[in-house]
Amino acid sequence: MTQASNSGAGERRSDPEQIDLIDLVMQLWRGKMTIIASVVIILILAIVYLFVAKEKWTSTAILAEPDAAQVATYTNALKVLNPVLPGTNSTGINVLDVQNSVGGRFGGALSALSNVLDNQEEPEKLAVEPVIKGRDFPIQVTYVAPSAQEAQQKLTAYLQQVDRHIADTLHTNLSDNIKLQVTALESSLKTQETVAEEQRDARLSQIKEALKYAEEAKITKPQVQQTQYVTQDTMFLLGSDGLKAMIENESTRPLVFSDSYYQTKNNLLDIKHLNIDAKTIQTFRYVMKPDLPVRRDSPKRAIVLVLAVLLGGMIGAGIVLGRNALREYRSRS
Repeated sequence: MTQASNSGAGERRSDPEQIDLIDLVMQLWRGKMTIIASVVIILILAIVYLFVAKEKWTSTAILAEPDAAQVATYTNALKVLNPVLPGTNSTGINVLDVQNSVGGRFGGALSALSNVLDNQEEPEKLAVEPVIKGRDFPIQVTYVAPSAQEAQQKLTAYLQQVDRHIADTLHTNLSDNIKLQVTALESSLKTQETVAEEQRDARLSQIKEALKYAEEAKITKPQVQQTQYVTQDTMFLLGSDGLKAMIENESTRPLVFSDSYYQTKNNLLDIKHLNIDAKTIQTFRYVMKPDLPVRRDSPKRAIVLVLAVLLGGMIGAGIVLGRNALREYRSRS
């Protein structure tokens, strides 16, 4: 009898965890109303949070550098403003380089706008990230707002704002460049005209000097058959009659210009006829337009409710077990 009693006590001592687990479950069962009440309270708080919490919706767009057509007027203007390189038929303006340059300026301005919005008193979340690491384009742009429609509209508006800003900047730069080029070309033309007038005056002086020699030598008729071989020193051989006729007509003779003069004038006319509209310049291309989000980022109703139930159960269980432990402690004391 004593052995059996000792054996039963030994079994109970050898498996204390089973006894403690059963006791724990019984305590929680007896305090189930407390646990249920705790879960209900936390659920109510979670539901209130879902109603008052600020929603977050994210609209996303994917952008690439502008295509050739979107920067065609800008590229053509650059080609007109940059003359053909000597010894080649190229102006040094590459369409691909223009696309990358304009796209890079757009990306930089968009990143700057992102920082400005983030540093406001009420920050706005505009994020710019490359789609492919190590490459500038395409880029993914996201905007977070309290509603799906606002997120889409704000993202579209900000993209258009940056696009117009860069296009206006490019247009302003072109206009300033055109003014400088026109001034430089007009100055070059005036210089070449002055040189041509001086050359005509010098030639007239040479003819007058030759006339003096012809009159002193009493040469009235040409003494040479082929005038192309006549030099400044032998011009008097043309005779005084011919030299007088040359003097009378030299003053009304059109100025003689080099080919560079007419090339300069042609460049000037091309530049003056440039008519660049900033609206024809587009600085990016949509791969995906700003979408209308269908799922909000936060708060997540299902997750919040599940966490509320778990948290409420844990708090209720803690209250029950803590209360029982305190009661047992007092009874032992």
